[in-house]
Amino acid sequence: MHKYWRAIGFSKQPKRKELIELIQKGIDRTKSRSYTVNEDDEDSLLAQFDIELGSNYGICVCGQFDDGDEFFPEYYYPYLNSDVISTRETASVERRVDNNSFAGICDDMKVGVTLIFRLHNTIEYIKNTHTSFVPLENTSITLTALSLEGTVMLPIYKSESDLLKKKNTEIKRRHLMNAAKSGDENAMKELTIADMDTYANILSHIQYEDVYSLVESYFMPYGAECELYSVMGEIKACLLTRNHVTMDEVYVMTIDSNGLVFDLAINRQDLYGEPAVGRRFKGIIWLQGKINFPLSQNLSSPEERDGKDS
Repeated sequence: MHKYWRAIGFSKQPKRKELIELIQKGIDRTKSRSYTVNEDDEDSLLAQFDIELGSNYGICVCGQFDDGDEFFPEYYYPYLNSDVISTRETASVERRVDNNSFAGICDDMKVGVTLIFRLHNTIEYIKNTHTSFVPLENTSITLTALSLEGTVMLPIYKSESDLLKKKNTEIKRRHLMNAAKSGDENAMKELTIADMDTYANILSHIQYEDVYSLVESYFMPYGAECELYSVMGEIKACLLTRNHVTMDEVYVMTIDSNGLVFDLAINRQDLYGEPAVGRRFKGIIWLQGKINFPLSQNLSSPEERDGKDS
């Protein structure tokens, strides 16, 4: 069972029988579905169904159709969809060892860490790349997150000059990181000196100031799971929604963490504080994402496949 059911409005862990019944009904009704031929077995189709339970969130069900057009679900998990473009950096994708799911990998200069996320649009990826596993260029990535615990924090006061200085610093750091990634030794030295200055500045103020008044946002790996991150960022938008099955309330927020923008869903019961635009969110997240391809290929359903075969 996936523990992140809470994030999309299941305050009480759903029983397996209830979940299977919900999935079976949802598969018959949902319009969000995609198919592609299974390269390991040409007599079957890989399929994905997104069963929406609230505002852009729900249950993703992945499995296969056999040659008799009977669907066998292999795995399912809670998801959150978004239209926000989080990054345009080059991404690569690797298949997981336990099933037909994939992990996306992206080095984003804004946060300075390698982003690893569960790829949501698996079928679209397979159709566009034929599982070549080469780096994906000329694409963008939409990141989303689910959270089981979070805290709303007040913002740090910033004047217009502070905002301008921050923007210029971010642009300069991004250029330096790109240069350092290409092997520029001078850029590496400048980045090292800047980090040392930041560390010294924090040490000089930490004795009489709270750390969260010095650190405005962060994005860093959490624990042993590669898709979990500890984050803090500014709330850019906030919407209180309701899961139409459980009637639990779920917050869907747009978060800006070090320039990386993504949507996040969290159960209202798990969020400490009242979210509002301009305030900050701090918590642990499970990162998901989808790769936005320039041109989407046509999808083929089991019925269309039968028509072609005949």
